[in-house]
Amino acid sequence: MRPDHPAFLLYAAALHQPCGSAASGSEPRSTTSESAHVRSRSSIHPSSPAGLADEPPLLEKTLNSPVNPRHQIDSTVPHSARIWNYWLGGKDNYPVDQEAGDAYRAIAPNIETMALESRQFLIRAVTWAASVKGVRQFLDIGTGLPTEDNTHQVAQRVAPTSRIVYVDNDPLVLSHAAALLKSTPEGLTDYIEADLHEPEQILEGAGKILDFNRPVALMLMGILGHIRDFEEAQKIAHRLQKALPPGSYFVHYDGIDTDAELRKAQQGYNNTGAVPYVLRSPGQLAAYYKGLELIGPGIVSCPLWRPEPGTTPQPTDVYGGIGRKL
Repeated sequence: MRPDHPAFLLYAAALHQPCGSAASGSEPRSTTSESAHVRSRSSIHPSSPAGLADEPPLLEKTLNSPVNPRHQIDSTVPHSARIWNYWLGGKDNYPVDQEAGDAYRAIAPNIETMALESRQFLIRAVTWAASVKGVRQFLDIGTGLPTEDNTHQVAQRVAPTSRIVYVDNDPLVLSHAAALLKSTPEGLTDYIEADLHEPEQILEGAGKILDFNRPVALMLMGILGHIRDFEEAQKIAHRLQKALPPGSYFVHYDGIDTDAELRKAQQGYNNTGAVPYVLRSPGQLAAYYKGLELIGPGIVSCPLWRPEPGTTPQPTDVYGGIGRKL
């Protein structure tokens, strides 16, 4: 595959992170600027569990509204977040994204399955934390574009009083922040513009919204691979975990390096000069959970983590798990 093929260029971002990520956005920006907080207590429409189905596409609303020039959207170039949205059945994408997504799927037919399974893992993990363990606070770092069954929607279906803080620094996500902020009246959903490389900034902003004396579910979904240095990735994960009280949970998934073709494709992508994503071994992913109590079945392929009864899940190259802080 040529390295300038649009499907190839979008490989890692589409597979591992539905947007530019809080680790590195699609354009250079300061990671030390003051965090931007926006808050909403509006209700999700009762006939639309996802809170989006009865509304016009977010991109249409964004283009028809005044926006910060830094957050302008280019509809002539494919964007990995919009392609991810397309694969998940969302409406916030353009024909150019659909064409690139179809081209990619023709080369790697399993990519749509991987996207869907990653989302299903998030749904099961958040549902488990909220319904089984009674967690009412969620810190979701590396949010990505909103689609159906975002973290706040899943958590607040179980417990309407749940409080969710999203963190990202991608301009496209910032343009869509309003869609993320549709909390139930009883709960709260907030958004912080911050970079994963600056955990202190994240914790400072989240601490104004969440009560760090009560359990929190820390979610790092497909984002730690954007930290090139493995030691730094561990330090960031452990620093964030350190701020949580006992009884909190670390919820995580990332891509693994056990497939030779996947490693080759990933290396080719990284060589293009795009923001790289580092595939890591299952053993390396386990290091993120050091000092935590692993929740069964442990760190496994995402479809195999507590699958729905009656299903026959097939493993993928995305591993995830949940660890409890003692």
